[in-house]
Amino acid sequence: MLATFIIGLREGLEASLIVGIIAAFLRKNGKSLTAMWVGVGLAVVLSVIVGVALDMTERALPQASQEAMESVIGAIAVFFVTGMIMWMNTHAHNMKTALENDAAQAISQSSAWALASMAFLAVLKEGFETSVFLLATFSVAQSAMWAAVGAVIGLLVSVVIGCGIYFGGIRINLSRFFRFTGLFLILVAGGLIITALLTAHEAGWLNIGQQRVADLSWLVPPGTIRSALMTGVLGIPSDPNQIQTAAWLLYIVIVSVMVYWPARHRPLPKTAARLQLTCAAVMAIAALSLCLFYPTFKLQLPQTLPLVSSDPQDPAPAGELKLLPAGNNGYQLRVKPAGENATLIALTPQASTTGNHGSLQTREWTTKSAFSPPDAPAVLTLDQLVALYGNRIPIGLNPAMHPGPYQAQWSVQCTVQASVSQGVLLNASGQADELITLSGSGLQSPRTITARNPTSAVSACNWQVSSAYQQSVSDALQQMQIYQDTYRFWAYMLPAILAALALVFAVSAVRVLLRLRNERSSDVDEYRLSFGSQPHTNLPKNK
Repeated sequence: MLATFIIGLREGLEASLIVGIIAAFLRKNGKSLTAMWVGVGLAVVLSVIVGVALDMTERALPQASQEAMESVIGAIAVFFVTGMIMWMNTHAHNMKTALENDAAQAISQSSAWALASMAFLAVLKEGFETSVFLLATFSVAQSAMWAAVGAVIGLLVSVVIGCGIYFGGIRINLSRFFRFTGLFLILVAGGLIITALLTAHEAGWLNIGQQRVADLSWLVPPGTIRSALMTGVLGIPSDPNQIQTAAWLLYIVIVSVMVYWPARHRPLPKTAARLQLTCAAVMAIAALSLCLFYPTFKLQLPQTLPLVSSDPQDPAPAGELKLLPAGNNGYQLRVKPAGENATLIALTPQASTTGNHGSLQTREWTTKSAFSPPDAPAVLTLDQLVALYGNRIPIGLNPAMHPGPYQAQWSVQCTVQASVSQGVLLNASGQADELITLSGSGLQSPRTITARNPTSAVSACNWQVSSAYQQSVSDALQQMQIYQDTYRFWAYMLPAILAALALVFAVSAVRVLLRLRNERSSDVDEYRLSFGSQPHTNLPKNK
C-alpha cells in the first residue's frame, strides 16, 4: 500500500502540476480552459484503458507467458521511473517556465486543438507511466486490494495538493519533494528489478546466477510489518540469489550517484555529455564483442558407439551403432552387429514422441520389424523343439498325439527403441522375439510359440548401448544446457541491455550537445546584433 500510495501521489502530483500551471497561465491570459480539459480527459481515459488492457492480456496468457509479460512490464516500469526521477530532479525548478512557454506557443497558433494536444500529451505521459508502474507493483504486492487503495488515496491527495497550489493556498518545495520521493522510488524500482529477474527465470528466459546468496528470513519473517515493508514494498525476498543481488546493488548505486551527486562536484554539461558519449561507445563495443566473440560450447562425444548384449551375463561386445541425420529433421540408426552386415533403421519425425530425460526434453522412437532367419531349419523334431522352449514341452502340445517332426516357419520380431536430445543419441536398445509357427504331425491348426532359448539369429537385434555411455552423454548434455543458459545471457541478453543503455546515453548526450550549440549560436547572434548597433568609437584608427 505504501509503495502504490507514493507512486500515485508522485505521478498524480506531476500531472496535477502540469494541469494547474497550464490552467493558471490560460486564466491569466483570459483564455478558455475547455480545450485543455478535453485533452486531460482523453489522456486519463486512454491511460485507464492501457492499464486495463495490459492486465486483461496478462491474465489471458498461459502461466509461462504471464511470467514473461510480467518481466517485460517490470523492465518498462523500471525504465520509466528511472527516467522520471532523473528528469524531475533536473527540471523541477524550471517546469513552470517550460510549460508556460509551450502554452504560449499553443495560444499563438490560434488553435484550440493545439492546446488540447499539449495537455493530452503531457498528462498521457504521466498516466501511461502510472499505469505501467502500478501494474508492475501490483504483481509483487501482498494484497492487491490494499495496493489499489493506496494508489487511489495517493492520486486523491495529489489532486488536493494540485488544487491547493493552483489556488495559492499550498506552497511546496518541488525540488525537495521530488528528491525525497525519488529516493523511495529508487528502492521500489530496485525491488521491481528483483521481481522481473524472478519472473524471467520462471518463464525460462534466465537460468544463470540462481545460487542463493543469503538467508534473510530473520530480517523478513512472514506476517510481520518488516516483511510487509521489505518484501511487499521494496520487493526484497528472503532468499536473494546472485543475479538479483548484483542487479539490485548496481541499480541502486548507479542511479543514486547520478541523482544525488553534489551539484558543485558535477562536471560541466558539455563535459558530462562527452562522458556519456564515451560510455555509450564503450557499452556498444562491449555489446558487439560479447555478441560476436563469446565462445560457444562444443559437445565432444564419440561418433560410433559400442554395443553390448542385452544379456547381462554376456560381456562380449555386440557391435557398433551410429546416429546419422536424415531429411525433414529425422535420423537413421546404422546398426552393425558383431559378425553381421550393417542395417539402417529409419527414425522419422512422424513416428517420434516427446519425453524427458532428467531436465532434458527428448524425442523418442519405437520401431518394429520382422525377418526370417536364413539358416533356420524348416523341420524340427520334438527334442529340438523342447530345447528351443527352455527344455520344456510347449504349452498345448501333446507329444503322444503330436510326436513330430513338425514343419517350422521362423520369424524374428525386432523392436528397437531410441531416445535423442539436441541431436545426440541418449539411449538405444534392440529386443528380439523369435517366433516359430508349427504345423503337421497331426496338428489341427498351426501353433505359434516363442523360443525361450533363441538361435544365434536374434543376436542381430539383441543389443543396447552401454550404461557408461548413457551416463557420460547425459552428463555432457546437462553441462551443455547449463552452458547454453550462460551463453544466452552473455551473448544475447547482456549485449541487448548494453546496446539499449548505449542508445539512451548517446541520445541524451546528443540532445545536450545540440542544446548547448543552439544556445551558443543564439548568444553569438545576440552579440553580433548588439555589437553592430553600437558606433565603433573604440576601434583603433588605421595609420
